[in-house]
Amino acid sequence: MCGIGELILIDSKAVIDINAEIADNVHIGPFSVIEGDVQIDSGTVIGSHVVIKGSTKIGKDNKIYQFSSIGEDPQDRKYANEVTQLQIGDRNTVREFSTLHRGTLQDHSLTKIGNDNLFMAYTHVAHDCVVGNQVIMANGASLAGHVHLGSHAILGGFTLVHQFTQIGEYSFSAMGSAVTQDIPPFVMVGGRPTRPHGINSVGMERNGVSPEVIRKIRKAYKLLYKSNFRLEDAIEEIEDLAGESDEISMMVSFLRNVTRGLLR
Repeated sequence: MCGIGELILIDSKAVIDINAEIADNVHIGPFSVIEGDVQIDSGTVIGSHVVIKGSTKIGKDNKIYQFSSIGEDPQDRKYANEVTQLQIGDRNTVREFSTLHRGTLQDHSLTKIGNDNLFMAYTHVAHDCVVGNQVIMANGASLAGHVHLGSHAILGGFTLVHQFTQIGEYSFSAMGSAVTQDIPPFVMVGGRPTRPHGINSVGMERNGVSPEVIRKIRKAYKLLYKSNFRLEDAIEEIEDLAGESDEISMMVSFLRNVTRGLLR
């Protein structure tokens, strides 16, 4: 056990493998288990009853609440105890009973999570997922394997995302959405079956996207969803809007690299 004055940083009831690499000012609560080949950087706080398995690397200033499972074996029948990884960036919040799994050899052997994300209670990030920055996954939202979730995206409570699906930046899903095809950047989806319902203008405004760019994105949405264009024709029309807009260019790039079909 190590401490500074009266402040206990690592509780004496925590179980920590001698091979784990833990920075000096990491807090670990009672009854948490940290196995070997785990790296935890400075400022991170681990609550009680958390299990972290390797190979897992956790960055700075993360907060992981009680009963979370971090870096567990992937839920994949093909997994045969190969060494795979989970990487978590900085300043993420992982709430109670969340599960973040390592990757598999069938992809890049890596599940990767960026910075400043909020994973609410009972959320699940499966093997080989890639999560950007400043993402919010509300209670019970779940990503199947190999999902790519773009920065600033918000998944409403109990959103379920099919494996290999791509979800673009600033997108938004309503509570209970079942996402089985790719969602372009900036698009809101919801309902049963899940369908597009406009653009996430509020999310963009909160993150400083200019009104002019939002107007272009709204026009791009109409070209994609409200016109009778074939997808390729709609992409060409949207490309003409790009000009010096990085956001429209990002949307075009996404549309040209759809993997599971476009939610349209």
